[in-house]
Amino acid sequence: MRHSIRTIYFIFFILLVMLMPQRAMAQSDSTSQMLLMPLVFEKQQSPQASFVPETSGNGGGLKVDDRWLNRARQQWGRVNDMRYRLMIDRPELVHFNEDLLPKPPKEVVVAADPSATELQVEAKGIDSEKFKPVDRREVKMHNWLHTFVGSLHGTQAYISNNWYQGGENNLNLLGDVQWDCNLNQTLHPKWLFNNTLHYRLGVATAKGDSLRSHSINEDNFEFNSQLGYKAVKNWYYSATLLFKTQLLNSYVTNSRDLAASLLSPGELNVGLGMTYNYKDKDGYKVFTLSIAPLSYNIKICRDIVRLDPTKFGIEPGHHTKHNFGSNVEAKFEWKITPSITWKTRFYAFTDYHYVQGDWENTLSFAVNSFLNTQIFTHLRYDKSRPWVEDWKYWQFKEILSFGLTYKFATK
Repeated sequence: MRHSIRTIYFIFFILLVMLMPQRAMAQSDSTSQMLLMPLVFEKQQSPQASFVPETSGNGGGLKVDDRWLNRARQQWGRVNDMRYRLMIDRPELVHFNEDLLPKPPKEVVVAADPSATELQVEAKGIDSEKFKPVDRREVKMHNWLHTFVGSLHGTQAYISNNWYQGGENNLNLLGDVQWDCNLNQTLHPKWLFNNTLHYRLGVATAKGDSLRSHSINEDNFEFNSQLGYKAVKNWYYSATLLFKTQLLNSYVTNSRDLAASLLSPGELNVGLGMTYNYKDKDGYKVFTLSIAPLSYNIKICRDIVRLDPTKFGIEPGHHTKHNFGSNVEAKFEWKITPSITWKTRFYAFTDYHYVQGDWENTLSFAVNSFLNTQIFTHLRYDKSRPWVEDWKYWQFKEILSFGLTYKFATK
């Protein structure tokens, strides 16, 4: 009874493979053909021996996408396991033994010898010209891994002056440049040293501003660095540094009053603590968590003549404000599909009297290697700034853009 049930399962699986859609059949053509081949006994093996383990995924230190290879190996292992189990349960179906099969004939070359009026039969040799040895080249490993990503996104609208709903022409451009310089952990497994230089600049036409034709709606220069020494598994003793400011002047609408400028505001944070760093074998999920129980934070307002430092959490008449406390930063990047990527970053600092935090999310949809669409959201909480009725201590920004993206990386 048990043999009959297994035979029925085997026949059902063959029918299922034969009824698969054409695309699926094309992907598993070789394995489906193997199921329909005659059973040939090769050697004695355990039932689990046919399953093939997955590869390590590091390609000997090279970052390669070997998921397709793992799927093919696993699929071949399942088919081979099914055939061998059938040989054990139904040995009468095995009509062939590999050792008893006739040897395939050797390839020969037949040449005529007119002088001897006979044919000469010789074994076919290997053409040495076609099989030259491959040059062995050393793979150069870099101590530093560089990644550069630059993008220019924009939105544009043209509205004729007689449009029934009214409206104004507008153009918004958003430039984004990020440079990552990280220590190669393949060569230095005990050390963690990641550096990121990031700048975002957004410019929009300002039809409602009588003094200017454009306005700056995004200006953020940020440098982030992490240095760590391995403690246990994915945990590192670490020191973190974060510096951010804006580079250009921005003004209040319909006014010559300055809203912000270089180092007004500016912020520097240095922390000591632990960092957790995780990256899956394919590199599609990367997670970093830094916890600094001991943290120093300084806020800067360089220009206190044209700007009110209290808007940035600094006391009147002072250029800086110093705080000691704790901070936490978490970063997660997930390549959901080859064309969809999600990045999120959470940062918070507290001196146990006030809290400030940022939560950024970027969802990218790639059209091809150079065109993509991005949805960017930034939620901020800062209790050191003045309280407003609508948002209280919360601030929010959202940008939907489409444009060009260029990426360069060394491995």
